[in-house]
Amino acid sequence: MNPEKNPASANQPDTVFSDADQRHMRRALELARSAMYRTSPNPRVGCVLVKDGVVLGEGATLAAGHDHAEVQAVKQAWERGHAVQGATAYVTLEPCAHHGRTPPCADLLAMQGVRRVVAAMTDPNPLVAGKGLERLTQSGVQVQTGLFAVEAREINIGFISRMVRGTPWVRLKVAASLDGVTALPNGTSQWITAEAARADGHHWRARACAVLTGLGTVRADDPQLNVRAVSTPRQPIRIVIDSRLELPATARLLQSAASALWLVHALPAQVATPRLEALRAAARPGLDLQDIALPADADKPGKTDLRALIAALGQRGINELHCEAGEKLNGSLLRAGVVDELLLYLAPSLLGQGAGLAALGPFYTLADGLPLRWHAVDPVGDDLRILARTPSSLSF
Repeated sequence: MNPEKNPASANQPDTVFSDADQRHMRRALELARSAMYRTSPNPRVGCVLVKDGVVLGEGATLAAGHDHAEVQAVKQAWERGHAVQGATAYVTLEPCAHHGRTPPCADLLAMQGVRRVVAAMTDPNPLVAGKGLERLTQSGVQVQTGLFAVEAREINIGFISRMVRGTPWVRLKVAASLDGVTALPNGTSQWITAEAARADGHHWRARACAVLTGLGTVRADDPQLNVRAVSTPRQPIRIVIDSRLELPATARLLQSAASALWLVHALPAQVATPRLEALRAAARPGLDLQDIALPADADKPGKTDLRALIAALGQRGINELHCEAGEKLNGSLLRAGVVDELLLYLAPSLLGQGAGLAALGPFYTLADGLPLRWHAVDPVGDDLRILARTPSSLSF
């Protein structure tokens, strides 16, 4: 099962939509999913142009700064010798109405004489937010929305989060035994889950804008934090919470320039600058090494303010943040209330004592625990993948 699948996909669309409408929008959703790994920080959008039951052209959003889905669909129609006048455009997100790196897609569809636009959902971007549909309506185009809106939202849940809340969708990934052990007392954790689950985890890494961990995990595991098990046109940004900039100069993170490395710290500039210069000197040439200086947590001297970090990442265009850390940082992220979703892989084994999923508590009543909402449960090879969402995921 694809990691993007949403169990709510069985919802019945509004009866104003025909079987043909549903079929073409499903195809548009497939196209949007095909752009899952490349559009950051833009949303993933699919478009299908249809006239008299014939598909004239299809498109999916390219990388930022390149064609949007609507442009791709129109170009393909032209290449096939079709004029799109009088066609219906099925789009998974409201066509944009502003000049960014590319011209407004709403204007393109109107100028090409598209008769009808069916959008799965409106665009929460304040620069659009209904303006695209309004432009189309003013141009005489029939507009309808709401067809498979739940599926469309799931595809762009990080983008929507950033537009509405100003912060990314934060996903916390953990691999554990059935009794919740993530590492043995001696630190051994590779590999608790089997190869299929590990590959599936790389799909989730690939769709994220950035992968985050803590200095403790870097010291213990020396991870690369890159995508290896699946093909991807871009590598996510790698982020390490390193409050005192103590990243080892020998860390493998410094030896790859395939994506940027951001170090999050709580040091004044006069202390941080020489430490950063030393790390840059030890890094592979061409590595984009940046720092994010944040205030220390008021309740935990010397520790980074995690809420401030998540807000800063939203300002930097991060839609989906994929976290892979140890139980201490996992616990801190959950206590800070910044985690939206747990991506949990459970192996069919019992390991007894060892590190847990997250350092929480101690709690003295059951009501003190963190409530979660089941979102999806699926087998992946011999293991089980659970998606569970936190109260913060309901805030938009």
